[in-house]
Amino acid sequence: MMMMMMMMVVDGGGADVAFGVSYDVAWGSDHVLFLDEGRHVQLFMDKRSGAGFASKLSYGSGFFHLRIKLPNKDSAGVITAFYLRSKSNRYHDELDFEFLGNKEGKPITLQTNVYANGKGEREQRFYVDDIPITVFKNTTKIGVMYPTQAMKIEVSLWDGDSWATDGGQTKTNWSCAPFTADFQGFNVNGCATADQYSSNACYASDYWWNQSKYWKLGRKQRQKYEQVRNKYMYYDYCDDRDRHPIVPPVCI
Repeated sequence: MMMMMMMMVVDGGGADVAFGVSYDVAWGSDHVLFLDEGRHVQLFMDKRSGAGFASKLSYGSGFFHLRIKLPNKDSAGVITAFYLRSKSNRYHDELDFEFLGNKEGKPITLQTNVYANGKGEREQRFYVDDIPITVFKNTTKIGVMYPTQAMKIEVSLWDGDSWATDGGQTKTNWSCAPFTADFQGFNVNGCATADQYSSNACYASDYWWNQSKYWKLGRKQRQKYEQVRNKYMYYDYCDDRDRHPIVPPVCI
């Protein structure tokens, strides 16, 4: 079994835990700025580089969250990503939030992805500002793989103008660089583990996120989830018959 809940709070308030307690800079160290004694971090992206950071530890279960302020104005082609990723490469597990930038005044697109090569018994849920926007159900009984590997928390700001905005037709406007993304809220609610594949201790009900009331969406959460899907979602791979002539089992 595995319980992973991810939460993204966009442009929220302050935080009380310093970055260095749980995180390290992963790349682009000269494009990272620490403020408020490390409780506020800015990543910068210009033509030369973007930047990224990752948790020091891997987690077998937990409730993972950050407060984020996305790049403003003309951010077409710029990707701000918050994700969980296992150490293994060929058969890795990964849960993604990717904010795809856009021209000034146009809406930012939030893209979610799940990569899985494992088994489990519970659904994965993605939240933005306390609203569930994606639910990845556990359907291993019908052959759908499900994330079970321990994962690190990773964040990055990078140039994706080959595909991110209008299918790559709208390119990054480098006259607006450097692009800046702000991050706060570095406290981690997770069960740290050094074992990549066997994290049974992380499924204990002693952890609040493993308790049964968190296994599925509640009635009000379900209502919010349906509202978001009906009002804001414009692409769902479950409905894409060109790519999937046969409905994927996970969508049934």
